[in-house]
Order: sequence, then C-alpha cells, then structure tokens
Amino acid sequence: MSIDTPLSRAAEAAINLKLGNTEKLPNPKQTTIVTIANQKGGVGKTTTAVNLAAALAKHGLHILVIDTDPQGNASTALNIDHRVGTPDVYSVLVEEVDFSEVVKPVAEIENLFCAPATIDLAGAEIELVSLVAREYRLQRALNKYLDFHKEKYNKAIDYVFIDCPPSLGLLTLNALVAAKEVLIPIQTEYYALEGLGQLMNNVNLVKKQLNPDLEVATIVLTMFDSRTNLSQQVAEEVRKHFGDIVITTEIPRAVRVSEAPSFQQTVITYDPGSPGAQAYVKVAKEFAQRHAGVN
Repeated sequence: MSIDTPLSRAAEAAINLKLGNTEKLPNPKQTTIVTIANQKGGVGKTTTAVNLAAALAKHGLHILVIDTDPQGNASTALNIDHRVGTPDVYSVLVEEVDFSEVVKPVAEIENLFCAPATIDLAGAEIELVSLVAREYRLQRALNKYLDFHKEKYNKAIDYVFIDCPPSLGLLTLNALVAAKEVLIPIQTEYYALEGLGQLMNNVNLVKKQLNPDLEVATIVLTMFDSRTNLSQQVAEEVRKHFGDIVITTEIPRAVRVSEAPSFQQTVITYDPGSPGAQAYVKVAKEFAQRHAGVN
C-alpha cells in the first residue's frame, strides 16, 4: 500500500519528469513570443527563462529559447556551445546569418531548442546603432525562422522565450519589438520594485512607437522565502498592484536552482524532485493553461 505524503508526491513527480511520463500541456492558439525582461540584475531572469522553457518542453510543448545576453548564461544552463566564434545571436543581428544556422536542439530535453549568445554580443549594442531597421532585426530573422522550423520539424514552435541582458539597450529593444508579451521576474526582496517603473515606461514607449501588440502579460515572483515577513509583504504588494497577471506559484529561494547551471543543466533535469523544480513545473502549467484559455 502506497502512502500519500508530500515527499512521496514529490518523488513520483520527479520520476515522471525524468522518464517523460508527464501530462501533455495545452498548446497556445498560435506561436507566442515572450520577452523575459527586468533591467535589475539578479532577479532570476535567466533562471526563469530556462526552467520555464524546460518544464514546458518536458510536458510536450515545442519551445525555443533565444539568448540575447552576452554573458550567455541561458546557453550554459541548456548546455549549448557558446564559445567565441560559434554562430550565435550576434551573427543573426549584425551579420544577418539565418537563425537556422544558429539554433541548436537541447540534447537532454526533447522539443527544446536554443539560439546561443557569445561574448561577441557585447559589441552588438554599438554596432547596431548604425544599421538599417536596427530595432526590427531580431523580429524579422525570427519570423523567417519560425516558418523554417515548422517546415523542417512538421511542428510549429509553441513558445519563444527571449532572455534579455539586465539593461534597456538595443538588444532588449529588439527583444521587445519581436515579442507580443513581456514576462517580468520580480524577486521578493527589499529592492524588488526598484527600476520597475522605468521598465514599464519603456514597454509603453515601445508599444506606442514600435510594437502596438506588446503587453506585460505575466509576472513571476522569484527568490521567495516563506519564513520571512519581507517576502510575504513584497509578494502581497506585487499581487495588489499587478493583479491577475501575477502567477499563483512563487519560486522559492533554493540551493538546487542555483547549483544546476554549474552542471550545465536546468533544475528540471538536475533535481526534478526539488522544491525549485516542482515550483517551475507549477508555473509552467499555469502559464500554459492561461495561454490556452483553460481555467
């Protein structure tokens, strides 16, 4: 006789994730491009990008991660080669290389693909300034790739996640122009809302001038510590201010989540039974259900 406890449920969920015995999450009505942005560093932007992508892919959806941060942390977590000289997002934006030559499948996770970033991207902010249609270069290259991918794999990409650098330069601007939605990770700490007003102003400016379809659609609370009043208060304040766009599940401050990238993995594959992995799975399920119109 099996005993139903939180520990046994976590163990069962971990085994199912490991073996791929997971429920198929609903597809969005069309390919949805999501820019993950927050100019404040250390808020869990890349962590959210790669783990949300991995959790959705593990549940049967077709996912592309585009790494536009010169640090290449998303590429590291997904174990995609991003040494200097590797065809990357810089090649696409500045040299007009097709995404089809840059995007690679993630070895450990079926249905997950990544366009890596190398340190070359650090110079792109300057080089893009003089280029024609500099704000639209990512959008145009991505739209072309989505058609190519559908033809090659006989399956459309369900979600594209664009991981941005912690700044509001031309790389982030390209990401905002290419997307329909913005996902903002907010850490439940003292400086959580610092700079958020400027980010919202920039999103509104892009919406007004360059991309009328852009909306802030999702907020994920990260680094949540249920033991502290501060985390509880910040979470309450964010929910009160932003309402229904805040995902129900908070991402806990967890050692496994921080450790996983050093092993070139997401926490979804590194320790699927950990609280951090299970939290991202819950976020993925809620995210997918919202976009599919499932209550």
